[in-house]
Amino acid sequence: MYRLLGANGAAAMQRVLRLPTATSGCSCCCKGGNESSAAHNLTQYQQYYQMLYRPATVTTVTVRPQSTTPTQTDALALAKKKRLRKPRYAKYVELLEVTELTASERKSRVKRLKSKKLAEFIQKTQMQILEKRAREERRVQKKAKAGNDEAILRQPAEYQKIELDAVASSLLEAGLYDDKPLIFFGKDTYTKQIISNPSEVHKIIKSFQNYRDIIEGMENEGHEHIEADLASFGLNTPKLATASQLLDPFETIEPYIEESNKSVAPEESQPKVNAVTAKSKKRFKSKVHITEEQERQAKQRALIINLTTYLNVCVSANMLNRALSTIFAYRSRAKKSNQSKPGMNLITIDLYNILLHGYAGKGSFDRCQELCKLINEDGLAFSEQTYAALFECLGRVEPNAQNQEFIEQYIAQAEQQGFSLNQIMDRSKFISDQRDIALDAIRRVRPSFTPVYVPPQLGYDNELLNDLNAQVQPVGEERAYEAQEESIIMRSKRGYTKTQLEQLAREQLQVELDGCITIKSIEKTKEFANAEYCRAKLNELEQIWRKQISAAIVRDLNTLRAQVRFKPHGYMNYYTYLKVLDTHHYADILIKELYKLAEGSETFSPTVGQLFKELGQKVQQCYQIELKKHNGTLEKIGEIYSDYCDLWASGHTEDNTRQMWQRLVHEQRHSGPSMDLPEVPWPNNVLSGVGRFLYNILMRDIKIDAHIMRQRSNKSKATGTTMPQNMLPAFYTLFRNQGRLVKEEVKPHPVLSRLLRASRQQTLTFDSNLVPMLCPPQPWSTPHNGGYLLNKSELIRLPHQAVQQWERIHASNPQHLYPALDSLNQLASVPWRVNTQLLDVIIKVFQNGGDAKLDVPQPPSSLPPLPTLPVGEDGSGVSPADRAKQFRDKLGHRRKQAEMYSLWCDALYRLSLAQHYRDKVFWLPHNMDFRGRVYPVPPHLNHLGSDLARSMLIFDQAQPLGVDGFSWLKLHCINLTGIKKRDSVRERLLYAEEIMPDILDSADNPLTGRMWWSKSDEPWQTLACCMEIANVYRSPDPAAYMSRFPIHQDGSCNGLQHYAALGRDQAGACSVNLAPSPIPQDVYSSVAALVERTRKTDAENGLHVAQALEGFVRRKVIKQTVMTTVYGVTRYGARLQIARQLKDIDDFPKDWVWPASTYLTTKTFESLREMFTSTREIQDWFTECARLIAGVCSQNVEWVTPLGLPVVQPYNRQEMKHPQSKGLRVNAHMSMDMYERPNILKQKNAFPPNFIHSLDSSHMMLTSLHCERKGITFVSVHDCFWTHACTVPELNRICREQFVALHSQPILEQLSEFMKKTYSFSNAELTNDGSVEDLSKRQLNRILRQLPQKGDFDLRNVLDSVYFFS
Repeated sequence: MYRLLGANGAAAMQRVLRLPTATSGCSCCCKGGNESSAAHNLTQYQQYYQMLYRPATVTTVTVRPQSTTPTQTDALALAKKKRLRKPRYAKYVELLEVTELTASERKSRVKRLKSKKLAEFIQKTQMQILEKRAREERRVQKKAKAGNDEAILRQPAEYQKIELDAVASSLLEAGLYDDKPLIFFGKDTYTKQIISNPSEVHKIIKSFQNYRDIIEGMENEGHEHIEADLASFGLNTPKLATASQLLDPFETIEPYIEESNKSVAPEESQPKVNAVTAKSKKRFKSKVHITEEQERQAKQRALIINLTTYLNVCVSANMLNRALSTIFAYRSRAKKSNQSKPGMNLITIDLYNILLHGYAGKGSFDRCQELCKLINEDGLAFSEQTYAALFECLGRVEPNAQNQEFIEQYIAQAEQQGFSLNQIMDRSKFISDQRDIALDAIRRVRPSFTPVYVPPQLGYDNELLNDLNAQVQPVGEERAYEAQEESIIMRSKRGYTKTQLEQLAREQLQVELDGCITIKSIEKTKEFANAEYCRAKLNELEQIWRKQISAAIVRDLNTLRAQVRFKPHGYMNYYTYLKVLDTHHYADILIKELYKLAEGSETFSPTVGQLFKELGQKVQQCYQIELKKHNGTLEKIGEIYSDYCDLWASGHTEDNTRQMWQRLVHEQRHSGPSMDLPEVPWPNNVLSGVGRFLYNILMRDIKIDAHIMRQRSNKSKATGTTMPQNMLPAFYTLFRNQGRLVKEEVKPHPVLSRLLRASRQQTLTFDSNLVPMLCPPQPWSTPHNGGYLLNKSELIRLPHQAVQQWERIHASNPQHLYPALDSLNQLASVPWRVNTQLLDVIIKVFQNGGDAKLDVPQPPSSLPPLPTLPVGEDGSGVSPADRAKQFRDKLGHRRKQAEMYSLWCDALYRLSLAQHYRDKVFWLPHNMDFRGRVYPVPPHLNHLGSDLARSMLIFDQAQPLGVDGFSWLKLHCINLTGIKKRDSVRERLLYAEEIMPDILDSADNPLTGRMWWSKSDEPWQTLACCMEIANVYRSPDPAAYMSRFPIHQDGSCNGLQHYAALGRDQAGACSVNLAPSPIPQDVYSSVAALVERTRKTDAENGLHVAQALEGFVRRKVIKQTVMTTVYGVTRYGARLQIARQLKDIDDFPKDWVWPASTYLTTKTFESLREMFTSTREIQDWFTECARLIAGVCSQNVEWVTPLGLPVVQPYNRQEMKHPQSKGLRVNAHMSMDMYERPNILKQKNAFPPNFIHSLDSSHMMLTSLHCERKGITFVSVHDCFWTHACTVPELNRICREQFVALHSQPILEQLSEFMKKTYSFSNAELTNDGSVEDLSKRQLNRILRQLPQKGDFDLRNVLDSVYFFS
């Protein structure tokens, strides 16, 4: 008998193999010397393969007192007994004859069997297989010629005996052995017989190889996620395992490859393969990727991203040797893989450049030369960055003749390659003093060399904006605007001196360097009796925790370092990422997170995965700021921003903020670091791994005394006794249902929560990238630089797997991105302040318990408790139905509590921040979503949100009202109430005069008067406007009154306006106020009238639901559905919207809510289709195009907005999460949308609303840029535009002109051409065979060209429409 054993425990087996040969022959092992190809690692086998080779003479050698192997007689009897029964799985017997000629295409059926059943099949058929082989071998031995048999017998065979007693029993049971097969024999006679016949050994080992194919197939299915980044590229190549470098089988799964140079017979070494026995190619199956090649590209790209990040971190952490060994390891494997898979460039020149700059910083020219040799061996071409690194390295070496010779050599090589010195200096990225050192090296041989940097293009390359280029002066020319007093473009930004701006910038830099800001909370709470004691204990605990965290960080990092030392350097590990920060940084991060977790709510806690990622992001953010400190970026930002403040304060420029910043950066390119360095974000798997390291410390080392809240009594104080401590973990985890999933969440210990509540710190802490800025933001000049001065700001809000849109942005012309960037800069340049008069009223209401009618959230404690069920004395009286109802009520009560707490916290944060900034000016940096819609980056205090949020902010810059300003102010107040929506402007102004006493009473007595403002649709904005009207009304000269109050101009169902303009729909255009009209056309009321007309007919015909809706078909009920229909709302979503509105009507019978909502949803959709025929045709065309693109082409839908912004819909099939690696190794797997199957349903449903959103954002951006050129303050809340009262007429004119200009472009025609160019199939790709695939391709080609018909509406009518935006 023999056993086949797995690989592991290499050190133990080597000790065994070095023992002297045993004298007794009872236990020996022969190891095939000709099987040297088995030297690489094998996977762990969970089952032992036991097979009888010669039952008559074989016995097992184990530590047991007797053998369990059946004799030949027993085996034959057992086989005969089994044949009497009908074999349960007889049809699979043929699949288990695992010879080298077996057809393996059927093996997939075997793989699907459970391991237990497979073991039964093997035991049942092994005897038949061996008997068949024995007969064939005897027949071959009799007929074979002397040639081949003698050649086999002449082969030298090397065997080595080992002492089994020296092998650990646990190692035997686990099956973890050296990677060569071990064959165990029993009796001496049989041992000598086998040793004397090497052909028998070959047959045994061949059987081992055949069986292993099945086992490895089953094992690999469970371990595909391990080494996936290498195995998919063919990087797993066999290599000899040495004593100092053995890979753990759990970290690498390498295929078993036989050595090709065996001295065996030709017919045995290379058996003939026919169609029956040839191995079929494994069928590719994936729910995420389309082809195997696409999956390989995705994993290759993910590995390159991880390598780029890892090498950058290695260089910044001064771990150059580890970076070099990583390059060597992946280069070696990729090189061997390229022999079978050419064209796989895993190691790129960019990776080499990272390492070159690392060694150049050390002045290690020898290492740089070695890397250059590797680059040449890989066939890679030097880039400008490569030469910049070489010049830097030579610049750090002492100047001598040889040094100058090398410099001349590389200059000549660069020129031969087509790179001039100016190109090298202009296109390379530098940090710290790299530019100056490289330039010094060049000047050793070219003393007069002065680099000439290419100036940036400042103007636009867009038909809609080219007229704005007239005011832009090219870089380098004399500035004609310097002699002017003040330019028009700077009117909306003036009012601050250079000294003020520089002081504000210093304060902002300090906030970002601290990483957070702590403010006073407005929460009104009672002081606990033991508050002082708890605060003292908490401070004491924090000092203890900080020491414990620091010690734990050092301990765990030392442990990781010790583990990494004995691991090969050829893989990426988390230890390198954790070495980038000092211990006190980690302590600060964990202390802040500790307080955040301890102050969390009872109903919500972060999941473990969320906590991993959040901690990793904090580490990355701290690392990036520390990096900017050390590489000179912080210092240079200060220098450039000082000049920027000078230009801002003087106002002597015709440039916008981006152009100002680009000029200043270009002027300082001669020295210091580059300002357009793209920050390399850490992949999600790295963030989770780093966060897991800190999480383990948080859960394991942070303790709290369970008796800490107990104060010592007077008796214990007198006696001096101390209370015994009961130290418990401060945090624990629990499992909670989240939808259909169960998530592990982190909760604080109740004692810790009580301690924090009792101490009542009365402060709130926010990250520095979540609060407004104290100075004007850095303008967006590239997709990577803008927003906060040091903190990383994302230009586009995208999920982590959405990389395709970034690819399109990087590949596009930078000038095509300028309109979007400049619009973000214009919105961010508007200074704000808090409306303190209104803020005091809101805080008073909030601190008094809130008010649901005024949309001021109430605390969860205000929710009345549930009534208890009456129970009789004998415990009876409660029916099962009552208990079930009580259970449902409890769930609803908890859900309501959680919702109230969330809203209450949101209001607390918003009001506390407003109170903190009440006497300060601040700015709001902006970014956008993938469609181009813009949003303020700070989430809590901004002008985007609810009525309460919008009401608190006003412009910091005041402007006189002018002649019509007071009228616009009164009109705005009436518009906010929602009372006169169907009346003309004149009637609204007359109504404002009628209710002026109510307006003044609201301003003077907001909470004690008649409270007219509280009945408004937007109560808090109405109250703010009433206060402003009262101030103007009582001023001596209303026209000269300096007002900061923003006036809104809102689009009339803006989505339908764009649809009507696209289709030139006359009826639709009139209903959404694109055409002039004496009174405003309210599309919501029109749809409601159509629905009501249909309802009356149905009610007369006896339909009960129509009768129940009598008097309830109101404008407000169907408004949200009409508004969101154009944005792709489904019937289910529309039903929920209408049901919510019906529930809010007190008189409506609650039993009819769901039937009535279903009925109204159907009638609303039918009415919209009747009113907007052209809109529905365009929407259907969008939907069909997206369905075919996603279904036939298997690609994401993408387009380019009229302003040049590339858009890609990031809806893909999400891959199942791979098991997170808990070891040192970085799992390089990443999901990326450009390599994944699209989600067809989401793609087709989302394309119509997303395209319309991209159009309304383009209209907003056009209005923004033209207003900036006119010196008008402009702020946008999507399709609602804000400005000062005196500039409303000018804003209205620009808004209408830009809408007409936008829709005068052939938008649908350009979209059709783009999609035809991107997605249509050529004639060569059509098979003309009538297949479904071919017909689908033809349908796609036809649909992309089949544009919807347009109407005859004249767009110029928009210019005269008063109620287009009003």
